[in-house]
Amino acid sequence: MTAVDCVYSIEGSGPALFMVHGIGARRATWAGLIDQFSKDFTCISYDLRGHGESPVPTGLFTLSDLVDDLEALREKLDIDRAHVIGHSLGGMIGPAYARVHPERVLSLGLLSTAAGRTDEDRAKVLGVIEAMEEKGIERVLETLVERWYTDHFIDTRPEAIRARIKQVIDTPAQIFMNVFRIYAETEMAPWLHEVAAPSLVLTGELDGGCNPRLNRFIADELPNSELVILDGLKHSILIEAPDRVSTEVGRFLSLCR
Repeated sequence: MTAVDCVYSIEGSGPALFMVHGIGARRATWAGLIDQFSKDFTCISYDLRGHGESPVPTGLFTLSDLVDDLEALREKLDIDRAHVIGHSLGGMIGPAYARVHPERVLSLGLLSTAAGRTDEDRAKVLGVIEAMEEKGIERVLETLVERWYTDHFIDTRPEAIRARIKQVIDTPAQIFMNVFRIYAETEMAPWLHEVAAPSLVLTGELDGGCNPRLNRFIADELPNSELVILDGLKHSILIEAPDRVSTEVGRFLSLCR
């Protein structure tokens, strides 16, 4: 499949930092981190194919296609090497990109992602897909929101919850299901050891689908990595705790410059 010309935003100056969002999200997800990093990095956030303002492709696409989209954007911007940070599905796109284009990657950030799933882990995430196919995406969203955010955040930041739900609803259903299935079916375990770039592996202590056990596995498999677990947080760390994420990512990036 031909690479999609994804819509992007650029803020700041310095070494390039590609920021790759997750399922049904938008490049705006990175706003909290861009505020912190744009004075030291050229922050490049983009909408994945079919998301936000990016073109909606026809037919099914794969993780490799999403990697090709990132490479097409790098070529378009004429960037030689860059840091790459991704959340959830974006945390799979980043290392998959580094595996294919190692010479282009200065460092990796794998945030709230998964590898080394057990049969039980796989069954749970595939069960979410089955529920969405049976009941519709909107009817399953309440369950997903409870997995993404802590109860305190849900109670105190209803506008953020509404905005996230709107993102999902505004994403074409076939695109949302396509990327959700990529996330569910991707297993990085067989090839993570091939990814040599310095890597930060970070997740929330209470993230059910991308839990500390899976992230310890990722960190152990990557040859050059460190693991950070953020206590008291679930999956949507970029929205719920951007300052805490920025602190850890900033410290890591300072070591990779």
